[in-house]
Amino acid sequence: MPDKHLKNHIPYTSLPKAFFQQPTLKLAEALLGCLLIKETEEGLTSGYIVETEAYMGPEDRAAHSFGNRRTKRTEIMFSEAGVAYTYVMHTHCLVNVVSGPIEKPEAILIRAVQPVDGIELMKQRRNIEIPKNLTNGPGKLTKALGITMGDYGSSFSEPPLLIAKGTTPQDISCGKRIGIDNSGEAKDYPWRFWITGNPFVSRHRKKG
Repeated sequence: MPDKHLKNHIPYTSLPKAFFQQPTLKLAEALLGCLLIKETEEGLTSGYIVETEAYMGPEDRAAHSFGNRRTKRTEIMFSEAGVAYTYVMHTHCLVNVVSGPIEKPEAILIRAVQPVDGIELMKQRRNIEIPKNLTNGPGKLTKALGITMGDYGSSFSEPPLLIAKGTTPQDISCGKRIGIDNSGEAKDYPWRFWITGNPFVSRHRKKG
């Protein structure tokens, strides 16, 4: 895969589409340390992915596509892996990586990133000065990076929304997902993954 040159001429090597074709739980871990990049007219922002949550589709009561629920909102989840599923929750736009085979609607929520490029622009967008609080939550990171509902269906393999190779985490933790208490047994599935000890993780819990 050739480098994707953005408008400001900063080259990043996009991850190949084959990367996103890993089984969803493996992909949720593999995304940790990867660089999430968004280019807008205001400039380029990016951050290392430090926290993810996997949603396993029809069998997962916490997934929007539970029971193969197919709506205008969830339609993109039935497509190929490696595209963006964005949706609005409590006025905040959240971004997911569509995963799993075609017609098997699975996705991975990006819960937190560690800022890399465009930190001053992130501060302006979030109207805060403390770097630690810029992107330590799924709604915070989209606002900081300029990810919107307009990115619905965008490929993560080409600008303006891109996931590129980043760093390799030394240790990964897993545990219960957050904010899904009304999803029956699914609330206890250990399908949340984060880089152990990273200060930008949205919520810290014991490993396991």
